[in-house]
Amino acid sequence: MDGDPETAEEIENTAVDARSATSRSVPDPLRHHGDVEVGGALLDFAVNVQGTAPPAWLRARLVAALDDLARYPSAAHDARARASVAARHGREPAEVLVLAGSAEGFALLPALRPRRPVVVHPGFTEPEAALRDAGLDVTRVFTSPADRHRLDPAAVPEDADLVVVGNPTNPTGVLHPAADLRSLARPGRVLVVDEAFQDAIPGEPESLAGARDVPGLLVFRSLTKTWALAGLRAGYALGEPGLLGRLAAPRPHWPVGTLGLEAVIACSEPPAVAEAARAAELLVGLRRAQAAAIGAIPGVTVLPGRAPYLLVRLPTGTGVRVRRSLRDDGIAVRRGDTFPGLGPDHVRIAVRDPAQVASLVRALGRALVGVAA
Repeated sequence: MDGDPETAEEIENTAVDARSATSRSVPDPLRHHGDVEVGGALLDFAVNVQGTAPPAWLRARLVAALDDLARYPSAAHDARARASVAARHGREPAEVLVLAGSAEGFALLPALRPRRPVVVHPGFTEPEAALRDAGLDVTRVFTSPADRHRLDPAAVPEDADLVVVGNPTNPTGVLHPAADLRSLARPGRVLVVDEAFQDAIPGEPESLAGARDVPGLLVFRSLTKTWALAGLRAGYALGEPGLLGRLAAPRPHWPVGTLGLEAVIACSEPPAVAEAARAAELLVGLRRAQAAAIGAIPGVTVLPGRAPYLLVRLPTGTGVRVRRSLRDDGIAVRRGDTFPGLGPDHVRIAVRDPAQVASLVRALGRALVGVAA
């Protein structure tokens, strides 16, 4: 059934199972990502990139930029990219930092020298991994499955000077109200909001990308998901110029290549933004149909959300065997137990077209019959 809350006992069992299963099978759970699940001819439900290649018009822009690769990336090109992003979000170019994917932004967080960093979980694990690699002690704040993983601002410690939260959160797909995120801002605190999937939601509701009145706010955006650019790495950060300067302090010269800069420009222009908005509308229908089809399988729960992926809870104790069975059937899904707060019976499933979903549903049904036998 879609969205049934778990009991307190189930929540605790899930947490225990997650710790034991993950420690046995993944060297560093925080560094495990969906691309590891995919290989060969597997049908990919593990990676949240939409499409198998950039659209033709974007490929043409990138091909045209190839003639510039003999030259180093220029300050003028970076300025054009920042101006394009600034116009897209109603900001000033000085409030934009072009990144080699939003993951670079997370890798730079230790440059802010936080004393009490907090990461909201379940969520994207790279921020915590980067902070821990820098020798920082990270406090985890967990959202509750009993509350459908909605953010409770009061759960964030008052003395936190760096708070990282996704919106929509990966992998839960929950879209938190902008007012709740704003309430986390404090003097002396940096609030990092990961909006990697915000442009996949029609109208980008609850986005803080254009918010210039929230002190200490950093918004990270990714272009790799909507535009099938995961292999290129393209994204950006939005925030106060001084804060962006602190974040960028350890970067080497020419941190973003020519093709990355061109992709940021192209994907931030009005025609591209309009195309992304149309794609987001299409995803709503695909997500709804996919959630209904998977949720109709006995024993399977699809948690409510808004993102272009589904967080699914399989019947207790079946997760590992089901994922193995799906792989045998040529299908890859994203294991959930490497996300702090989730267990081995959780999987994240990307939204795909109806024909692919039909194959998944058949295979998942067979897998569950097999593990019950």
